[in-house]
Amino acid sequence: MVFEGVAFALRPGDALVLRGPNGSGKSSLLRLLAGFLRPVAGQLSYDGLPVFAELARHRTRLHHVGHADGIKSLLTVRENLTFAGLLGGATTAAMSHALAGFDLDALADTPARFLSSGQRRRLALARLLAVPRPLWLLDEPGVGLDAANRARLEAAIQDHRAEQGIVVVASHGDVAVPAALTLEFAA
Repeated sequence: MVFEGVAFALRPGDALVLRGPNGSGKSSLLRLLAGFLRPVAGQLSYDGLPVFAELARHRTRLHHVGHADGIKSLLTVRENLTFAGLLGGATTAAMSHALAGFDLDALADTPARFLSSGQRRRLALARLLAVPRPLWLLDEPGVGLDAANRARLEAAIQDHRAEQGIVVVASHGDVAVPAALTLEFAA
């Protein structure tokens, strides 16, 4: 059992940081919270309702940023963001905010295949700003980011929490999340 005896509750504005060595279960817990994995036993609920009873609805209230960036290499930065935005009902203003939020304006018309790993990560993270969702599940979101873009990510997390969003972050300490609950994983 990977998560035997694990229990926590998060309220609007809360953050939970998952810490532990590689292979300890942080990513698995994020996938479970996203509904990609089902628990063998126990309960996963959102607003008091079982997640797996209305899984499609649950997935519309979350963003999951994992190790795979979900970026289409043949599309430009703007087209990738527009595609994600159209699926989530983003406004034009939200799209502009997302580009600026992760310093992607100058790269907007660049095909994604020409982006560095850090630029690809910024594009993946920009979707958080383009399409508002109350629950952010972030798996090592600071990987590949320089100091300036880690600061942008930290600010985006703080803003999301200030707007009563919930954030769960798996991290090796590369992203600061003040006043967060912490769940330590052992090897």
